[in-house]
Amino acid sequence: MPAGGGCVPNRRRSQVPADHPLVQVLAAVDAQSCPTRLNFHCHTQCSDGSLEPHALADQAIAMGLEHFAVTDHHSIAAYQPARAHLEERQRRGQRVPQLWSGVEISCLLEGCLVHVLALGFELHHPALAPYVRGHAVVGPGLRASKVRQAIHAAGGLALLAHPARYRRPHQQLIAAAAQLGFDGAEAFYDYDMSNRWQPTPLVCDTIASQLQGLGLLRSCGTDTHGLALSGR
Repeated sequence: MPAGGGCVPNRRRSQVPADHPLVQVLAAVDAQSCPTRLNFHCHTQCSDGSLEPHALADQAIAMGLEHFAVTDHHSIAAYQPARAHLEERQRRGQRVPQLWSGVEISCLLEGCLVHVLALGFELHHPALAPYVRGHAVVGPGLRASKVRQAIHAAGGLALLAHPARYRRPHQQLIAAAAQLGFDGAEAFYDYDMSNRWQPTPLVCDTIASQLQGLGLLRSCGTDTHGLALSGR
């Protein structure tokens, strides 16, 4: 399982190859993708989540997920144990989902502290080393442009997490991210934090429409911190 196009107006060309395998997966994301098929935003005890990596992997199997990524804050420690557990289950004859490398990174965008999801990058790449030490960086490395550069240097995709959770309008933040060469954003998210995850009407539709207009990728995820991968 791996750890891992045309010009768009007002957007810098991505440094990530157009044939990055995760691009095709994200290109098909819609409002029905999460939480039963895809989940590219969840946490374990390796940051501020409640589940151990193997327990999260077991829930991913039980739910029948096709693709997912563990995106702990500034940590990739959950990836190897989750992958090893999935491989063991696969050896026993179980169908397991594709696990992608992931991490959630804090940065400054338009003067606002936001989170960026890095997906499908090369594990232990030196460009990402400052961002996977368990805490946010300080200084110039906190800028969104620097984070985007580091993710792309590691062969990953950079996506703005939950754009409507910040103190600046999501339209402004998405436009700024596009200018910096981000690959997309989390289009479908449960801003109402329902007991069972569901995309928030209108808000998610607006975000998805803006991303489509910019030619950016759309992601989705539960942002699970609790004990059930089906909710937050």
